[in-house]
Amino acid sequence: MNNRTTTLLRRGEVHTPADPFATAMVVERGHIAWVGSEGAADSFASGVDEVIDLEGALVTPAFTDAHVHTTATGLALTGLDLSGARTLPEALKLVRDHRTAHPGDRILLGHGWDSARWPEQRPPSRAELDDAAGGRPLYLTRIDVHSAVVTTALLELVPGVTSLTGYHPDAPLTAAAHHAVRAAAHESISARQRTEAQRAARARAASLGIGALHECGGPDISDEEDFTALLRLAEDEPGPRIHGYWAERITDEKGARRVQELGAVGAAGDLFVDGSLGSHTAALHEPYADAAHTGTARLDAAAVAAHVALCTEAGLQAGFHAIGDAAISTVVEGVRAAAERLGLARIRGARHRIEHAEMLTPATIAAFAELGLTASVQPVFDALWGGADGMYAQRLGADRARTLNPYAALLRAGVPLAFGSDSPVTPLDPWGTVRAAAFHRTPDHRISVRAAFTAHTRGGRRAMGRDDAGTLVPGAPADYAVWRTEELVVQAPDDRVARWSTDPRSGTPGLPDLTPARPLPECLRTVVGGQTVFLRPNE
Repeated sequence: MNNRTTTLLRRGEVHTPADPFATAMVVERGHIAWVGSEGAADSFASGVDEVIDLEGALVTPAFTDAHVHTTATGLALTGLDLSGARTLPEALKLVRDHRTAHPGDRILLGHGWDSARWPEQRPPSRAELDDAAGGRPLYLTRIDVHSAVVTTALLELVPGVTSLTGYHPDAPLTAAAHHAVRAAAHESISARQRTEAQRAARARAASLGIGALHECGGPDISDEEDFTALLRLAEDEPGPRIHGYWAERITDEKGARRVQELGAVGAAGDLFVDGSLGSHTAALHEPYADAAHTGTARLDAAAVAAHVALCTEAGLQAGFHAIGDAAISTVVEGVRAAAERLGLARIRGARHRIEHAEMLTPATIAAFAELGLTASVQPVFDALWGGADGMYAQRLGADRARTLNPYAALLRAGVPLAFGSDSPVTPLDPWGTVRAAAFHRTPDHRISVRAAFTAHTRGGRRAMGRDDAGTLVPGAPADYAVWRTEELVVQAPDDRVARWSTDPRSGTPGLPDLTPARPLPECLRTVVGGQTVFLRPNE
């Protein structure tokens, strides 16, 4: 299938607001031309180039992952991935095996260790890493990518690193020290390795029914060549769309123009106001439960206000990484100051966005709604780190941990949600993400499967200003996925959700049953702009 072909898909289930009982769809010139019933599909059959018999499969809009680090995702897919290590010795063995398998790599790269989930409850020491890496330079990011452990040989490649903020003689590096070693490690990646990683990440996304990725790059995360090369690759090769966000603080009109010249749709994404809870660098109002400090603040309200105002005037989206309650308060204060300068309507119309937005309060949720801020969030964070015994509770105590990621309250307030993975922090896994939101570890924060699905499809497109995409209606881009799944249901988290929506007479379109432990849907085909970018073998 290519975007010049007229295609009829029939004898399936089409998830569309245009017709809750639709079983067929026509795609023409890269857009949805018609959706409707099986009987009406007969009139199209003789006039199309291709007919696809869905054999009962489900057709949905393709997912949009609203927060991805594409090259890092590809490197994790093709290189050393420690996210599955269950113990410290197991992680060190993976390092040894990777060293042996890659004798020619100048610097060894890996990602995904999480000592909070290991029985040892500590990261590897430098001596342990030196031994496992055989004396070679090694860079290993923690699962949240806000700290890293490295070998002595890598430190020797970064002059002056021991005097930088965030350097610790035998503990994970954070802040400026982490950025310095990351830059040295990434400089070792060849253009060929980078391209292979980007292709691997896009291919994995396509195989999971993802039709668009919001790439979150920036000077503290990657580099300009990585960012622009990815945008070029997406222009030249079929695959999921790439929408680039460049996380550089804007201080004047020249800076705004430079971000636009890079091809970014916003000076947003991981523009750090703070760090992460796992690395004790998220900025809090009150100290951590397991550390006698309140984290690390990276920007103040004045800097936020200036950035938002300049972006708004330049027609760019602004956005920030903010996790802790103090960081989110800083963002709200800064955006409100920009609104007082430029007018609330202009700020709301720009659709500025906040990444992660985990530690919210009723006051900051209300401010998000008032200021028109999109919450770009990652539900699998809760699945991974929530609960009474999870990392959140270790860092914050049970009471504060239960307030995190309040998706139901955000929706009730009218705050737009866009779901993503922050891959490689958590894997590309859209149905798993929808499940994590619908079955949040804190019941009060659960939302319906339908609302979660919308946040992961239409929500991601709206987050970048596209209201005409992310749903299967005539005129919309033909970005869709075909799924093999079990019986469709209308699934609400509990009785607090209106009963009418689960009554078949309501005509609410069904979605797969995502009850935990049930199998997730299997992607058979992914189409972007009418062009097939993934087809499961033997389909």
